[in-house]
Amino acid sequence: MATEQTIVVNKQPVKKPFQLFDWLYKYGTIVTIGILITVFTWANPAFIEGENIINILRSISIVTIIAIGVTISLSINGFDLSVGSTASLANAIVISMFVWYSQNIVVALAAALAAALVVGAVNSLLIVKFKIPDMLTTLAMMFIIQGVALTYTKGATITQNMVMPDGTFAMGTISPVFEKIGQVPWIIIVMVVAVILVHIFLSYTKHGRYMYIIGGNQEAARLSGISVNKYKMIAYLLSAVCAAIGGTVLAARLMTAEINAGAPYLMDAVAAAFIGFAVFGAGKPNAVGTFIGAVLIGILQNGLVMMSVPYYAMDIVKGAVLAFALGLTYYKQK
Repeated sequence: MATEQTIVVNKQPVKKPFQLFDWLYKYGTIVTIGILITVFTWANPAFIEGENIINILRSISIVTIIAIGVTISLSINGFDLSVGSTASLANAIVISMFVWYSQNIVVALAAALAAALVVGAVNSLLIVKFKIPDMLTTLAMMFIIQGVALTYTKGATITQNMVMPDGTFAMGTISPVFEKIGQVPWIIIVMVVAVILVHIFLSYTKHGRYMYIIGGNQEAARLSGISVNKYKMIAYLLSAVCAAIGGTVLAARLMTAEINAGAPYLMDAVAAAFIGFAVFGAGKPNAVGTFIGAVLIGILQNGLVMMSVPYYAMDIVKGAVLAFALGLTYYKQK
């Protein structure tokens, strides 16, 4: 009689060997922040004091809000390069509503938001209807909006009691309530609220999940019944809104409308959004990762200033950080 032999298979889970690159991909940004804090504190103990920490959070507030807009556009595999110019336009409009036209805070904020929505709508139209690539569309819009903002302000800085073209002085004043938005703690609260709302939207609503699906595979999303064009429009409208909020907060902080005031925030916002891809191994644009990316940039910039590094060298360091983040993100995706 044939004897049946029973083969016992050991079904214990196989432990994956530790992979340094995977670990760095997930936690490298956090480790880098820890190293920077240690080095900067060693160089200058005042770096870790509460007042300086608040100063860092205040300094990254505007960058984070604008970067959140970039994050939303990235979620659909797009890219909005017009956010810095949109912030400049919102900055100019909101201050001009107070100074030139003596409007109240509601009208001023509504005007800035309306202008941003027009920008988002034009971006959406060119991308969705005319099929122009996202990057090229928003690059062109970046220059157009810069020109519109400069034309609107006539190349001048808008301030209270400024001299108008007819030789008279501007009679409008900026609302004290509006001024508080740019001060601690409100400027930090606005940033935190923006991060939380966008995190909930992208991670816990069907609309956010649809955006991620579109970003992952647009054709598959279309075949599954998702309205790709509609969500692309929503993404660029929301990106413009975030830029407008960033520009408005910037206006409240400066209490003036500087020429192209939002333009310098573009590079930092893009860097923060791309650094956020790798935070905790997310592998996709996300609001929390973007915030941590902004914290990294803020710590880097603040620490370099405290170490008296020349301002013109900071872009080299920030550019190197962005290049590293992009390399890490895209190598992992590959």
